[in-house]
Amino acid sequence: MAIVVAFDNPNAESDLAVYRSTFGLPPCTTANGCFRKINQNGGTTPPALTDPGWASETALDIDMVSAACPACKILLVEANDDTFGNLLTAVAQARTQGAKYISMSWVDANGENNVQPVLDQIYFNHPGIAFVGGSGDVGGVVHWPAASQYVTAAGGTSLRRNFLPVPGPQLLRLGWYESAWQGSGSGCSQVQPKPAFQNDPLCPRRTSADVSAVADPATGVASYNTFGGAPGWAVTGGTSASSPLIASMYALAGTPGPTDRPNSYPYAHRLNFWDIDRGVAGPCPSNTYLCRAVRGYDGPTGVGSPRGVFGLRP
Repeated sequence: MAIVVAFDNPNAESDLAVYRSTFGLPPCTTANGCFRKINQNGGTTPPALTDPGWASETALDIDMVSAACPACKILLVEANDDTFGNLLTAVAQARTQGAKYISMSWVDANGENNVQPVLDQIYFNHPGIAFVGGSGDVGGVVHWPAASQYVTAAGGTSLRRNFLPVPGPQLLRLGWYESAWQGSGSGCSQVQPKPAFQNDPLCPRRTSADVSAVADPATGVASYNTFGGAPGWAVTGGTSASSPLIASMYALAGTPGPTDRPNSYPYAHRLNFWDIDRGVAGPCPSNTYLCRAVRGYDGPTGVGSPRGVFGLRP
């Protein structure tokens, strides 16, 4: 299970030990072969630069892998910085290292452009690998690389206690219910071709997202980070949480077939997802499924959130 981030977090392994110990998970260390940290070129010398914000991102990502898949081996690939050339080099390195599941919790904040489909062919057009990207934290906006036709776009939900019966498809989900998170990136791409497995009517090109998991910081997850004066424990969120969660669930579901496009799996197993039918992402000017959660497929949550991992199986 590979996590691709930027800059070095010197405390990544020691902070991960605290997280796993707190939740009763087995140790995941360099010594026991569970944890490995490399740079974008595959070496063990960390990048020279550090960044507190990216350190928090790194901690969240590896903590969520631990939460969803405690038995997963974690490969942390640190790019030299957060330029896209280096991040994509780190993605290629993760693939070269043999990772079958690669999480990317970052987006191009400048939006879509015509170069991205060209880059897709180089970095993501590799069957048999589950590339997962956070759909972004600006509601109702399409973000790359999640929007790539070869990447599973992980949208975001708000996760709350279900104290009273909630009508709709989640009625049998005892104890909890989800709604679309207002920050979940979603919509109709302007440049990405539509994959064969998508057939929603209002978007002639690629629609984001594909699936979803908890991302709302107000109903967020615990992570532990001490680098750069960080306090240690914090409640965090964003699709930076949903991306590694979904990628780890792919790992639990089984190795993709060598010619498979794993982002097609959820569409073939839709009954294995909780259908989220409430909530709006962003201002939602179109007031359609592209930015509003509805019965069936919608932009903010895709086909829904996983009911276990069978919906992500080959």
